[in-house]
Amino acid sequence: MSIQAWTYVLVTSSFVLYIGIAIWSRASSTEEFYVAGKRVSPLANGMATAADWMSAASFISMAGLISFMGRDGAVYLMGWTGGYVLLALLLAPYLRKFGKFTVPDFVGERYYSQSARLVAVVCAIFISFTYVAGQMRGVGVVFSRFLEVDITYGVIIGMGIVFFYAVMGGMKGITYTQVAQYCVLIFSFMVPAIFISLMMTGNPIPQLGFGGTLAGEEGVYLLDKLDGLNVELGFHRYTEGVKGRLDVFCIVAALMVGTAGLPHVIIRFFTVRRVRDARMSAGWALLFIAILYTTAPAVAAFARTNLIETISETAYKDVPSWYKSWEKTELVGWLDKNNDGKIQYRPGAAFLGKPDFADANSVGAYGQPMLRNTPTDNDNELFVDKDIIVLANPEIANLPNWVVALVAAGGLAAALSTAAGLLLVISTSISHDLLKKVLLPNISDKQELLFARIAAGFAVVVAGHFGVNPPGFVAEVVAFAFGLAASSFFPAIIMGIFSKRMNKEGAVAGMVVGLTFTAGYICFFKFVRPDLNSADHWLWGISPEGIGTLGMVLNFAVSIIISKWTPPPPQEVQDMVEAIRIPRDAGEPHEIDA
Repeated sequence: MSIQAWTYVLVTSSFVLYIGIAIWSRASSTEEFYVAGKRVSPLANGMATAADWMSAASFISMAGLISFMGRDGAVYLMGWTGGYVLLALLLAPYLRKFGKFTVPDFVGERYYSQSARLVAVVCAIFISFTYVAGQMRGVGVVFSRFLEVDITYGVIIGMGIVFFYAVMGGMKGITYTQVAQYCVLIFSFMVPAIFISLMMTGNPIPQLGFGGTLAGEEGVYLLDKLDGLNVELGFHRYTEGVKGRLDVFCIVAALMVGTAGLPHVIIRFFTVRRVRDARMSAGWALLFIAILYTTAPAVAAFARTNLIETISETAYKDVPSWYKSWEKTELVGWLDKNNDGKIQYRPGAAFLGKPDFADANSVGAYGQPMLRNTPTDNDNELFVDKDIIVLANPEIANLPNWVVALVAAGGLAAALSTAAGLLLVISTSISHDLLKKVLLPNISDKQELLFARIAAGFAVVVAGHFGVNPPGFVAEVVAFAFGLAASSFFPAIIMGIFSKRMNKEGAVAGMVVGLTFTAGYICFFKFVRPDLNSADHWLWGISPEGIGTLGMVLNFAVSIIISKWTPPPPQEVQDMVEAIRIPRDAGEPHEIDA
């Protein structure tokens, strides 16, 4: 069968599976909708957490970033993995012991303030919409290539699937759907990685093949060859970084503490019965996450090597079929600047922006589509979107069609699993924290559940808009969300657990200052003055992806200073904080009533 036929079979089968699970596990109460009735096993919750956490950025975009950035791409590996450990050790057990439904619920109760709750609601919605933009973008990329539909229609299909099982099943439906999605995405990621590692290095274990020698080239190590190919084309050595040390530190730190502050990950630990189960869930999830994360650098190196060897200095008329297929999606493009008919792959952007094809029937020299874009003045003639590397890798390596289609199903599973968790955060923030706790305190559980589903529907529509008009490539958009979480939620949560002196005035002021500074910095360099988005103009050389670290520092500073000059929290709040930290009865079901 063709790639498209295999894709229809595998993607349709996976969608039927997700919908079937959603019908079987549909929520019938607010507790099931918000926290799956707190009856999820640690193993299932660990698998669901891994799927929730490993988004389209992890599956589709992270290996692409490493492939193009080389060693600098390790900031994403270190930041996201280290952040998960931080979450598991410092936050998850204590938040589970607190026993509330949502992060804004914790902030509102801990800081005894509706204002604090409202600020937390705004932060949760802002972060979640930023994050979900990356997921919908990933859905659109997969559909546009493998099902050959317009990105807009692909996003709409993805919206419909997520809406169905998120709105019907709530957290209960999402949890068991994510268990299935983890199985799909990890199988889809590992199968082509094993195939390609075996083909290129003779070793079926990608992690070992990554550091091994190439098959048929005795004594030549993969990374040595990749370094040579990069230097030959004018790029920096693959194993050397060019980012400033401070920027690397800030990006890693922002990703780490941003992970620990992401509301859709934190809420997963509310779905188990015991505090001990929350710790066990975190351990299982780390194991499941490590399988993909230790494989991603190998996939990146394999893809980079194959890309250079099959495209660079190749006559356009002789390019492999995978290039022509991806060219139709406008995610790769070539402009013959020197009129030699060959693709010159060099450092720098080939176009001002992305390829903008005039129409399918308008072609120029050598049959290449005519482009509206103005070429840049460097020697590079090739545009490759970073988000296609993992998806195109099996085609570049000439793997069987069913493997290519399997990767498409895995990419959709990764994007949809995280999108569902984010949409639930948005809907519960609106229905539970805004309506039930602030605006309409007398509504019944049935009415609250209805409002939650309406809010989820609204969130799906907005997420679809961001998917069609994304503010950047997948991992970049997700990195912004982590920066926003680092600068807003993390200080409020960590001080709420470990500082009895932190009061509502300090927490609210810190969240507002941290979020405003970070969002303003990102918006300025990405949307207001993108022409200034370079290390020469960044504050102390810190990129927008890493500015969340500075926002976090500002948050901590403002919170601590203001709390010192304002009254301490009431005694009952201080007693509550003390009770959260004491690990008594950790093996039994236990709630803290604020």
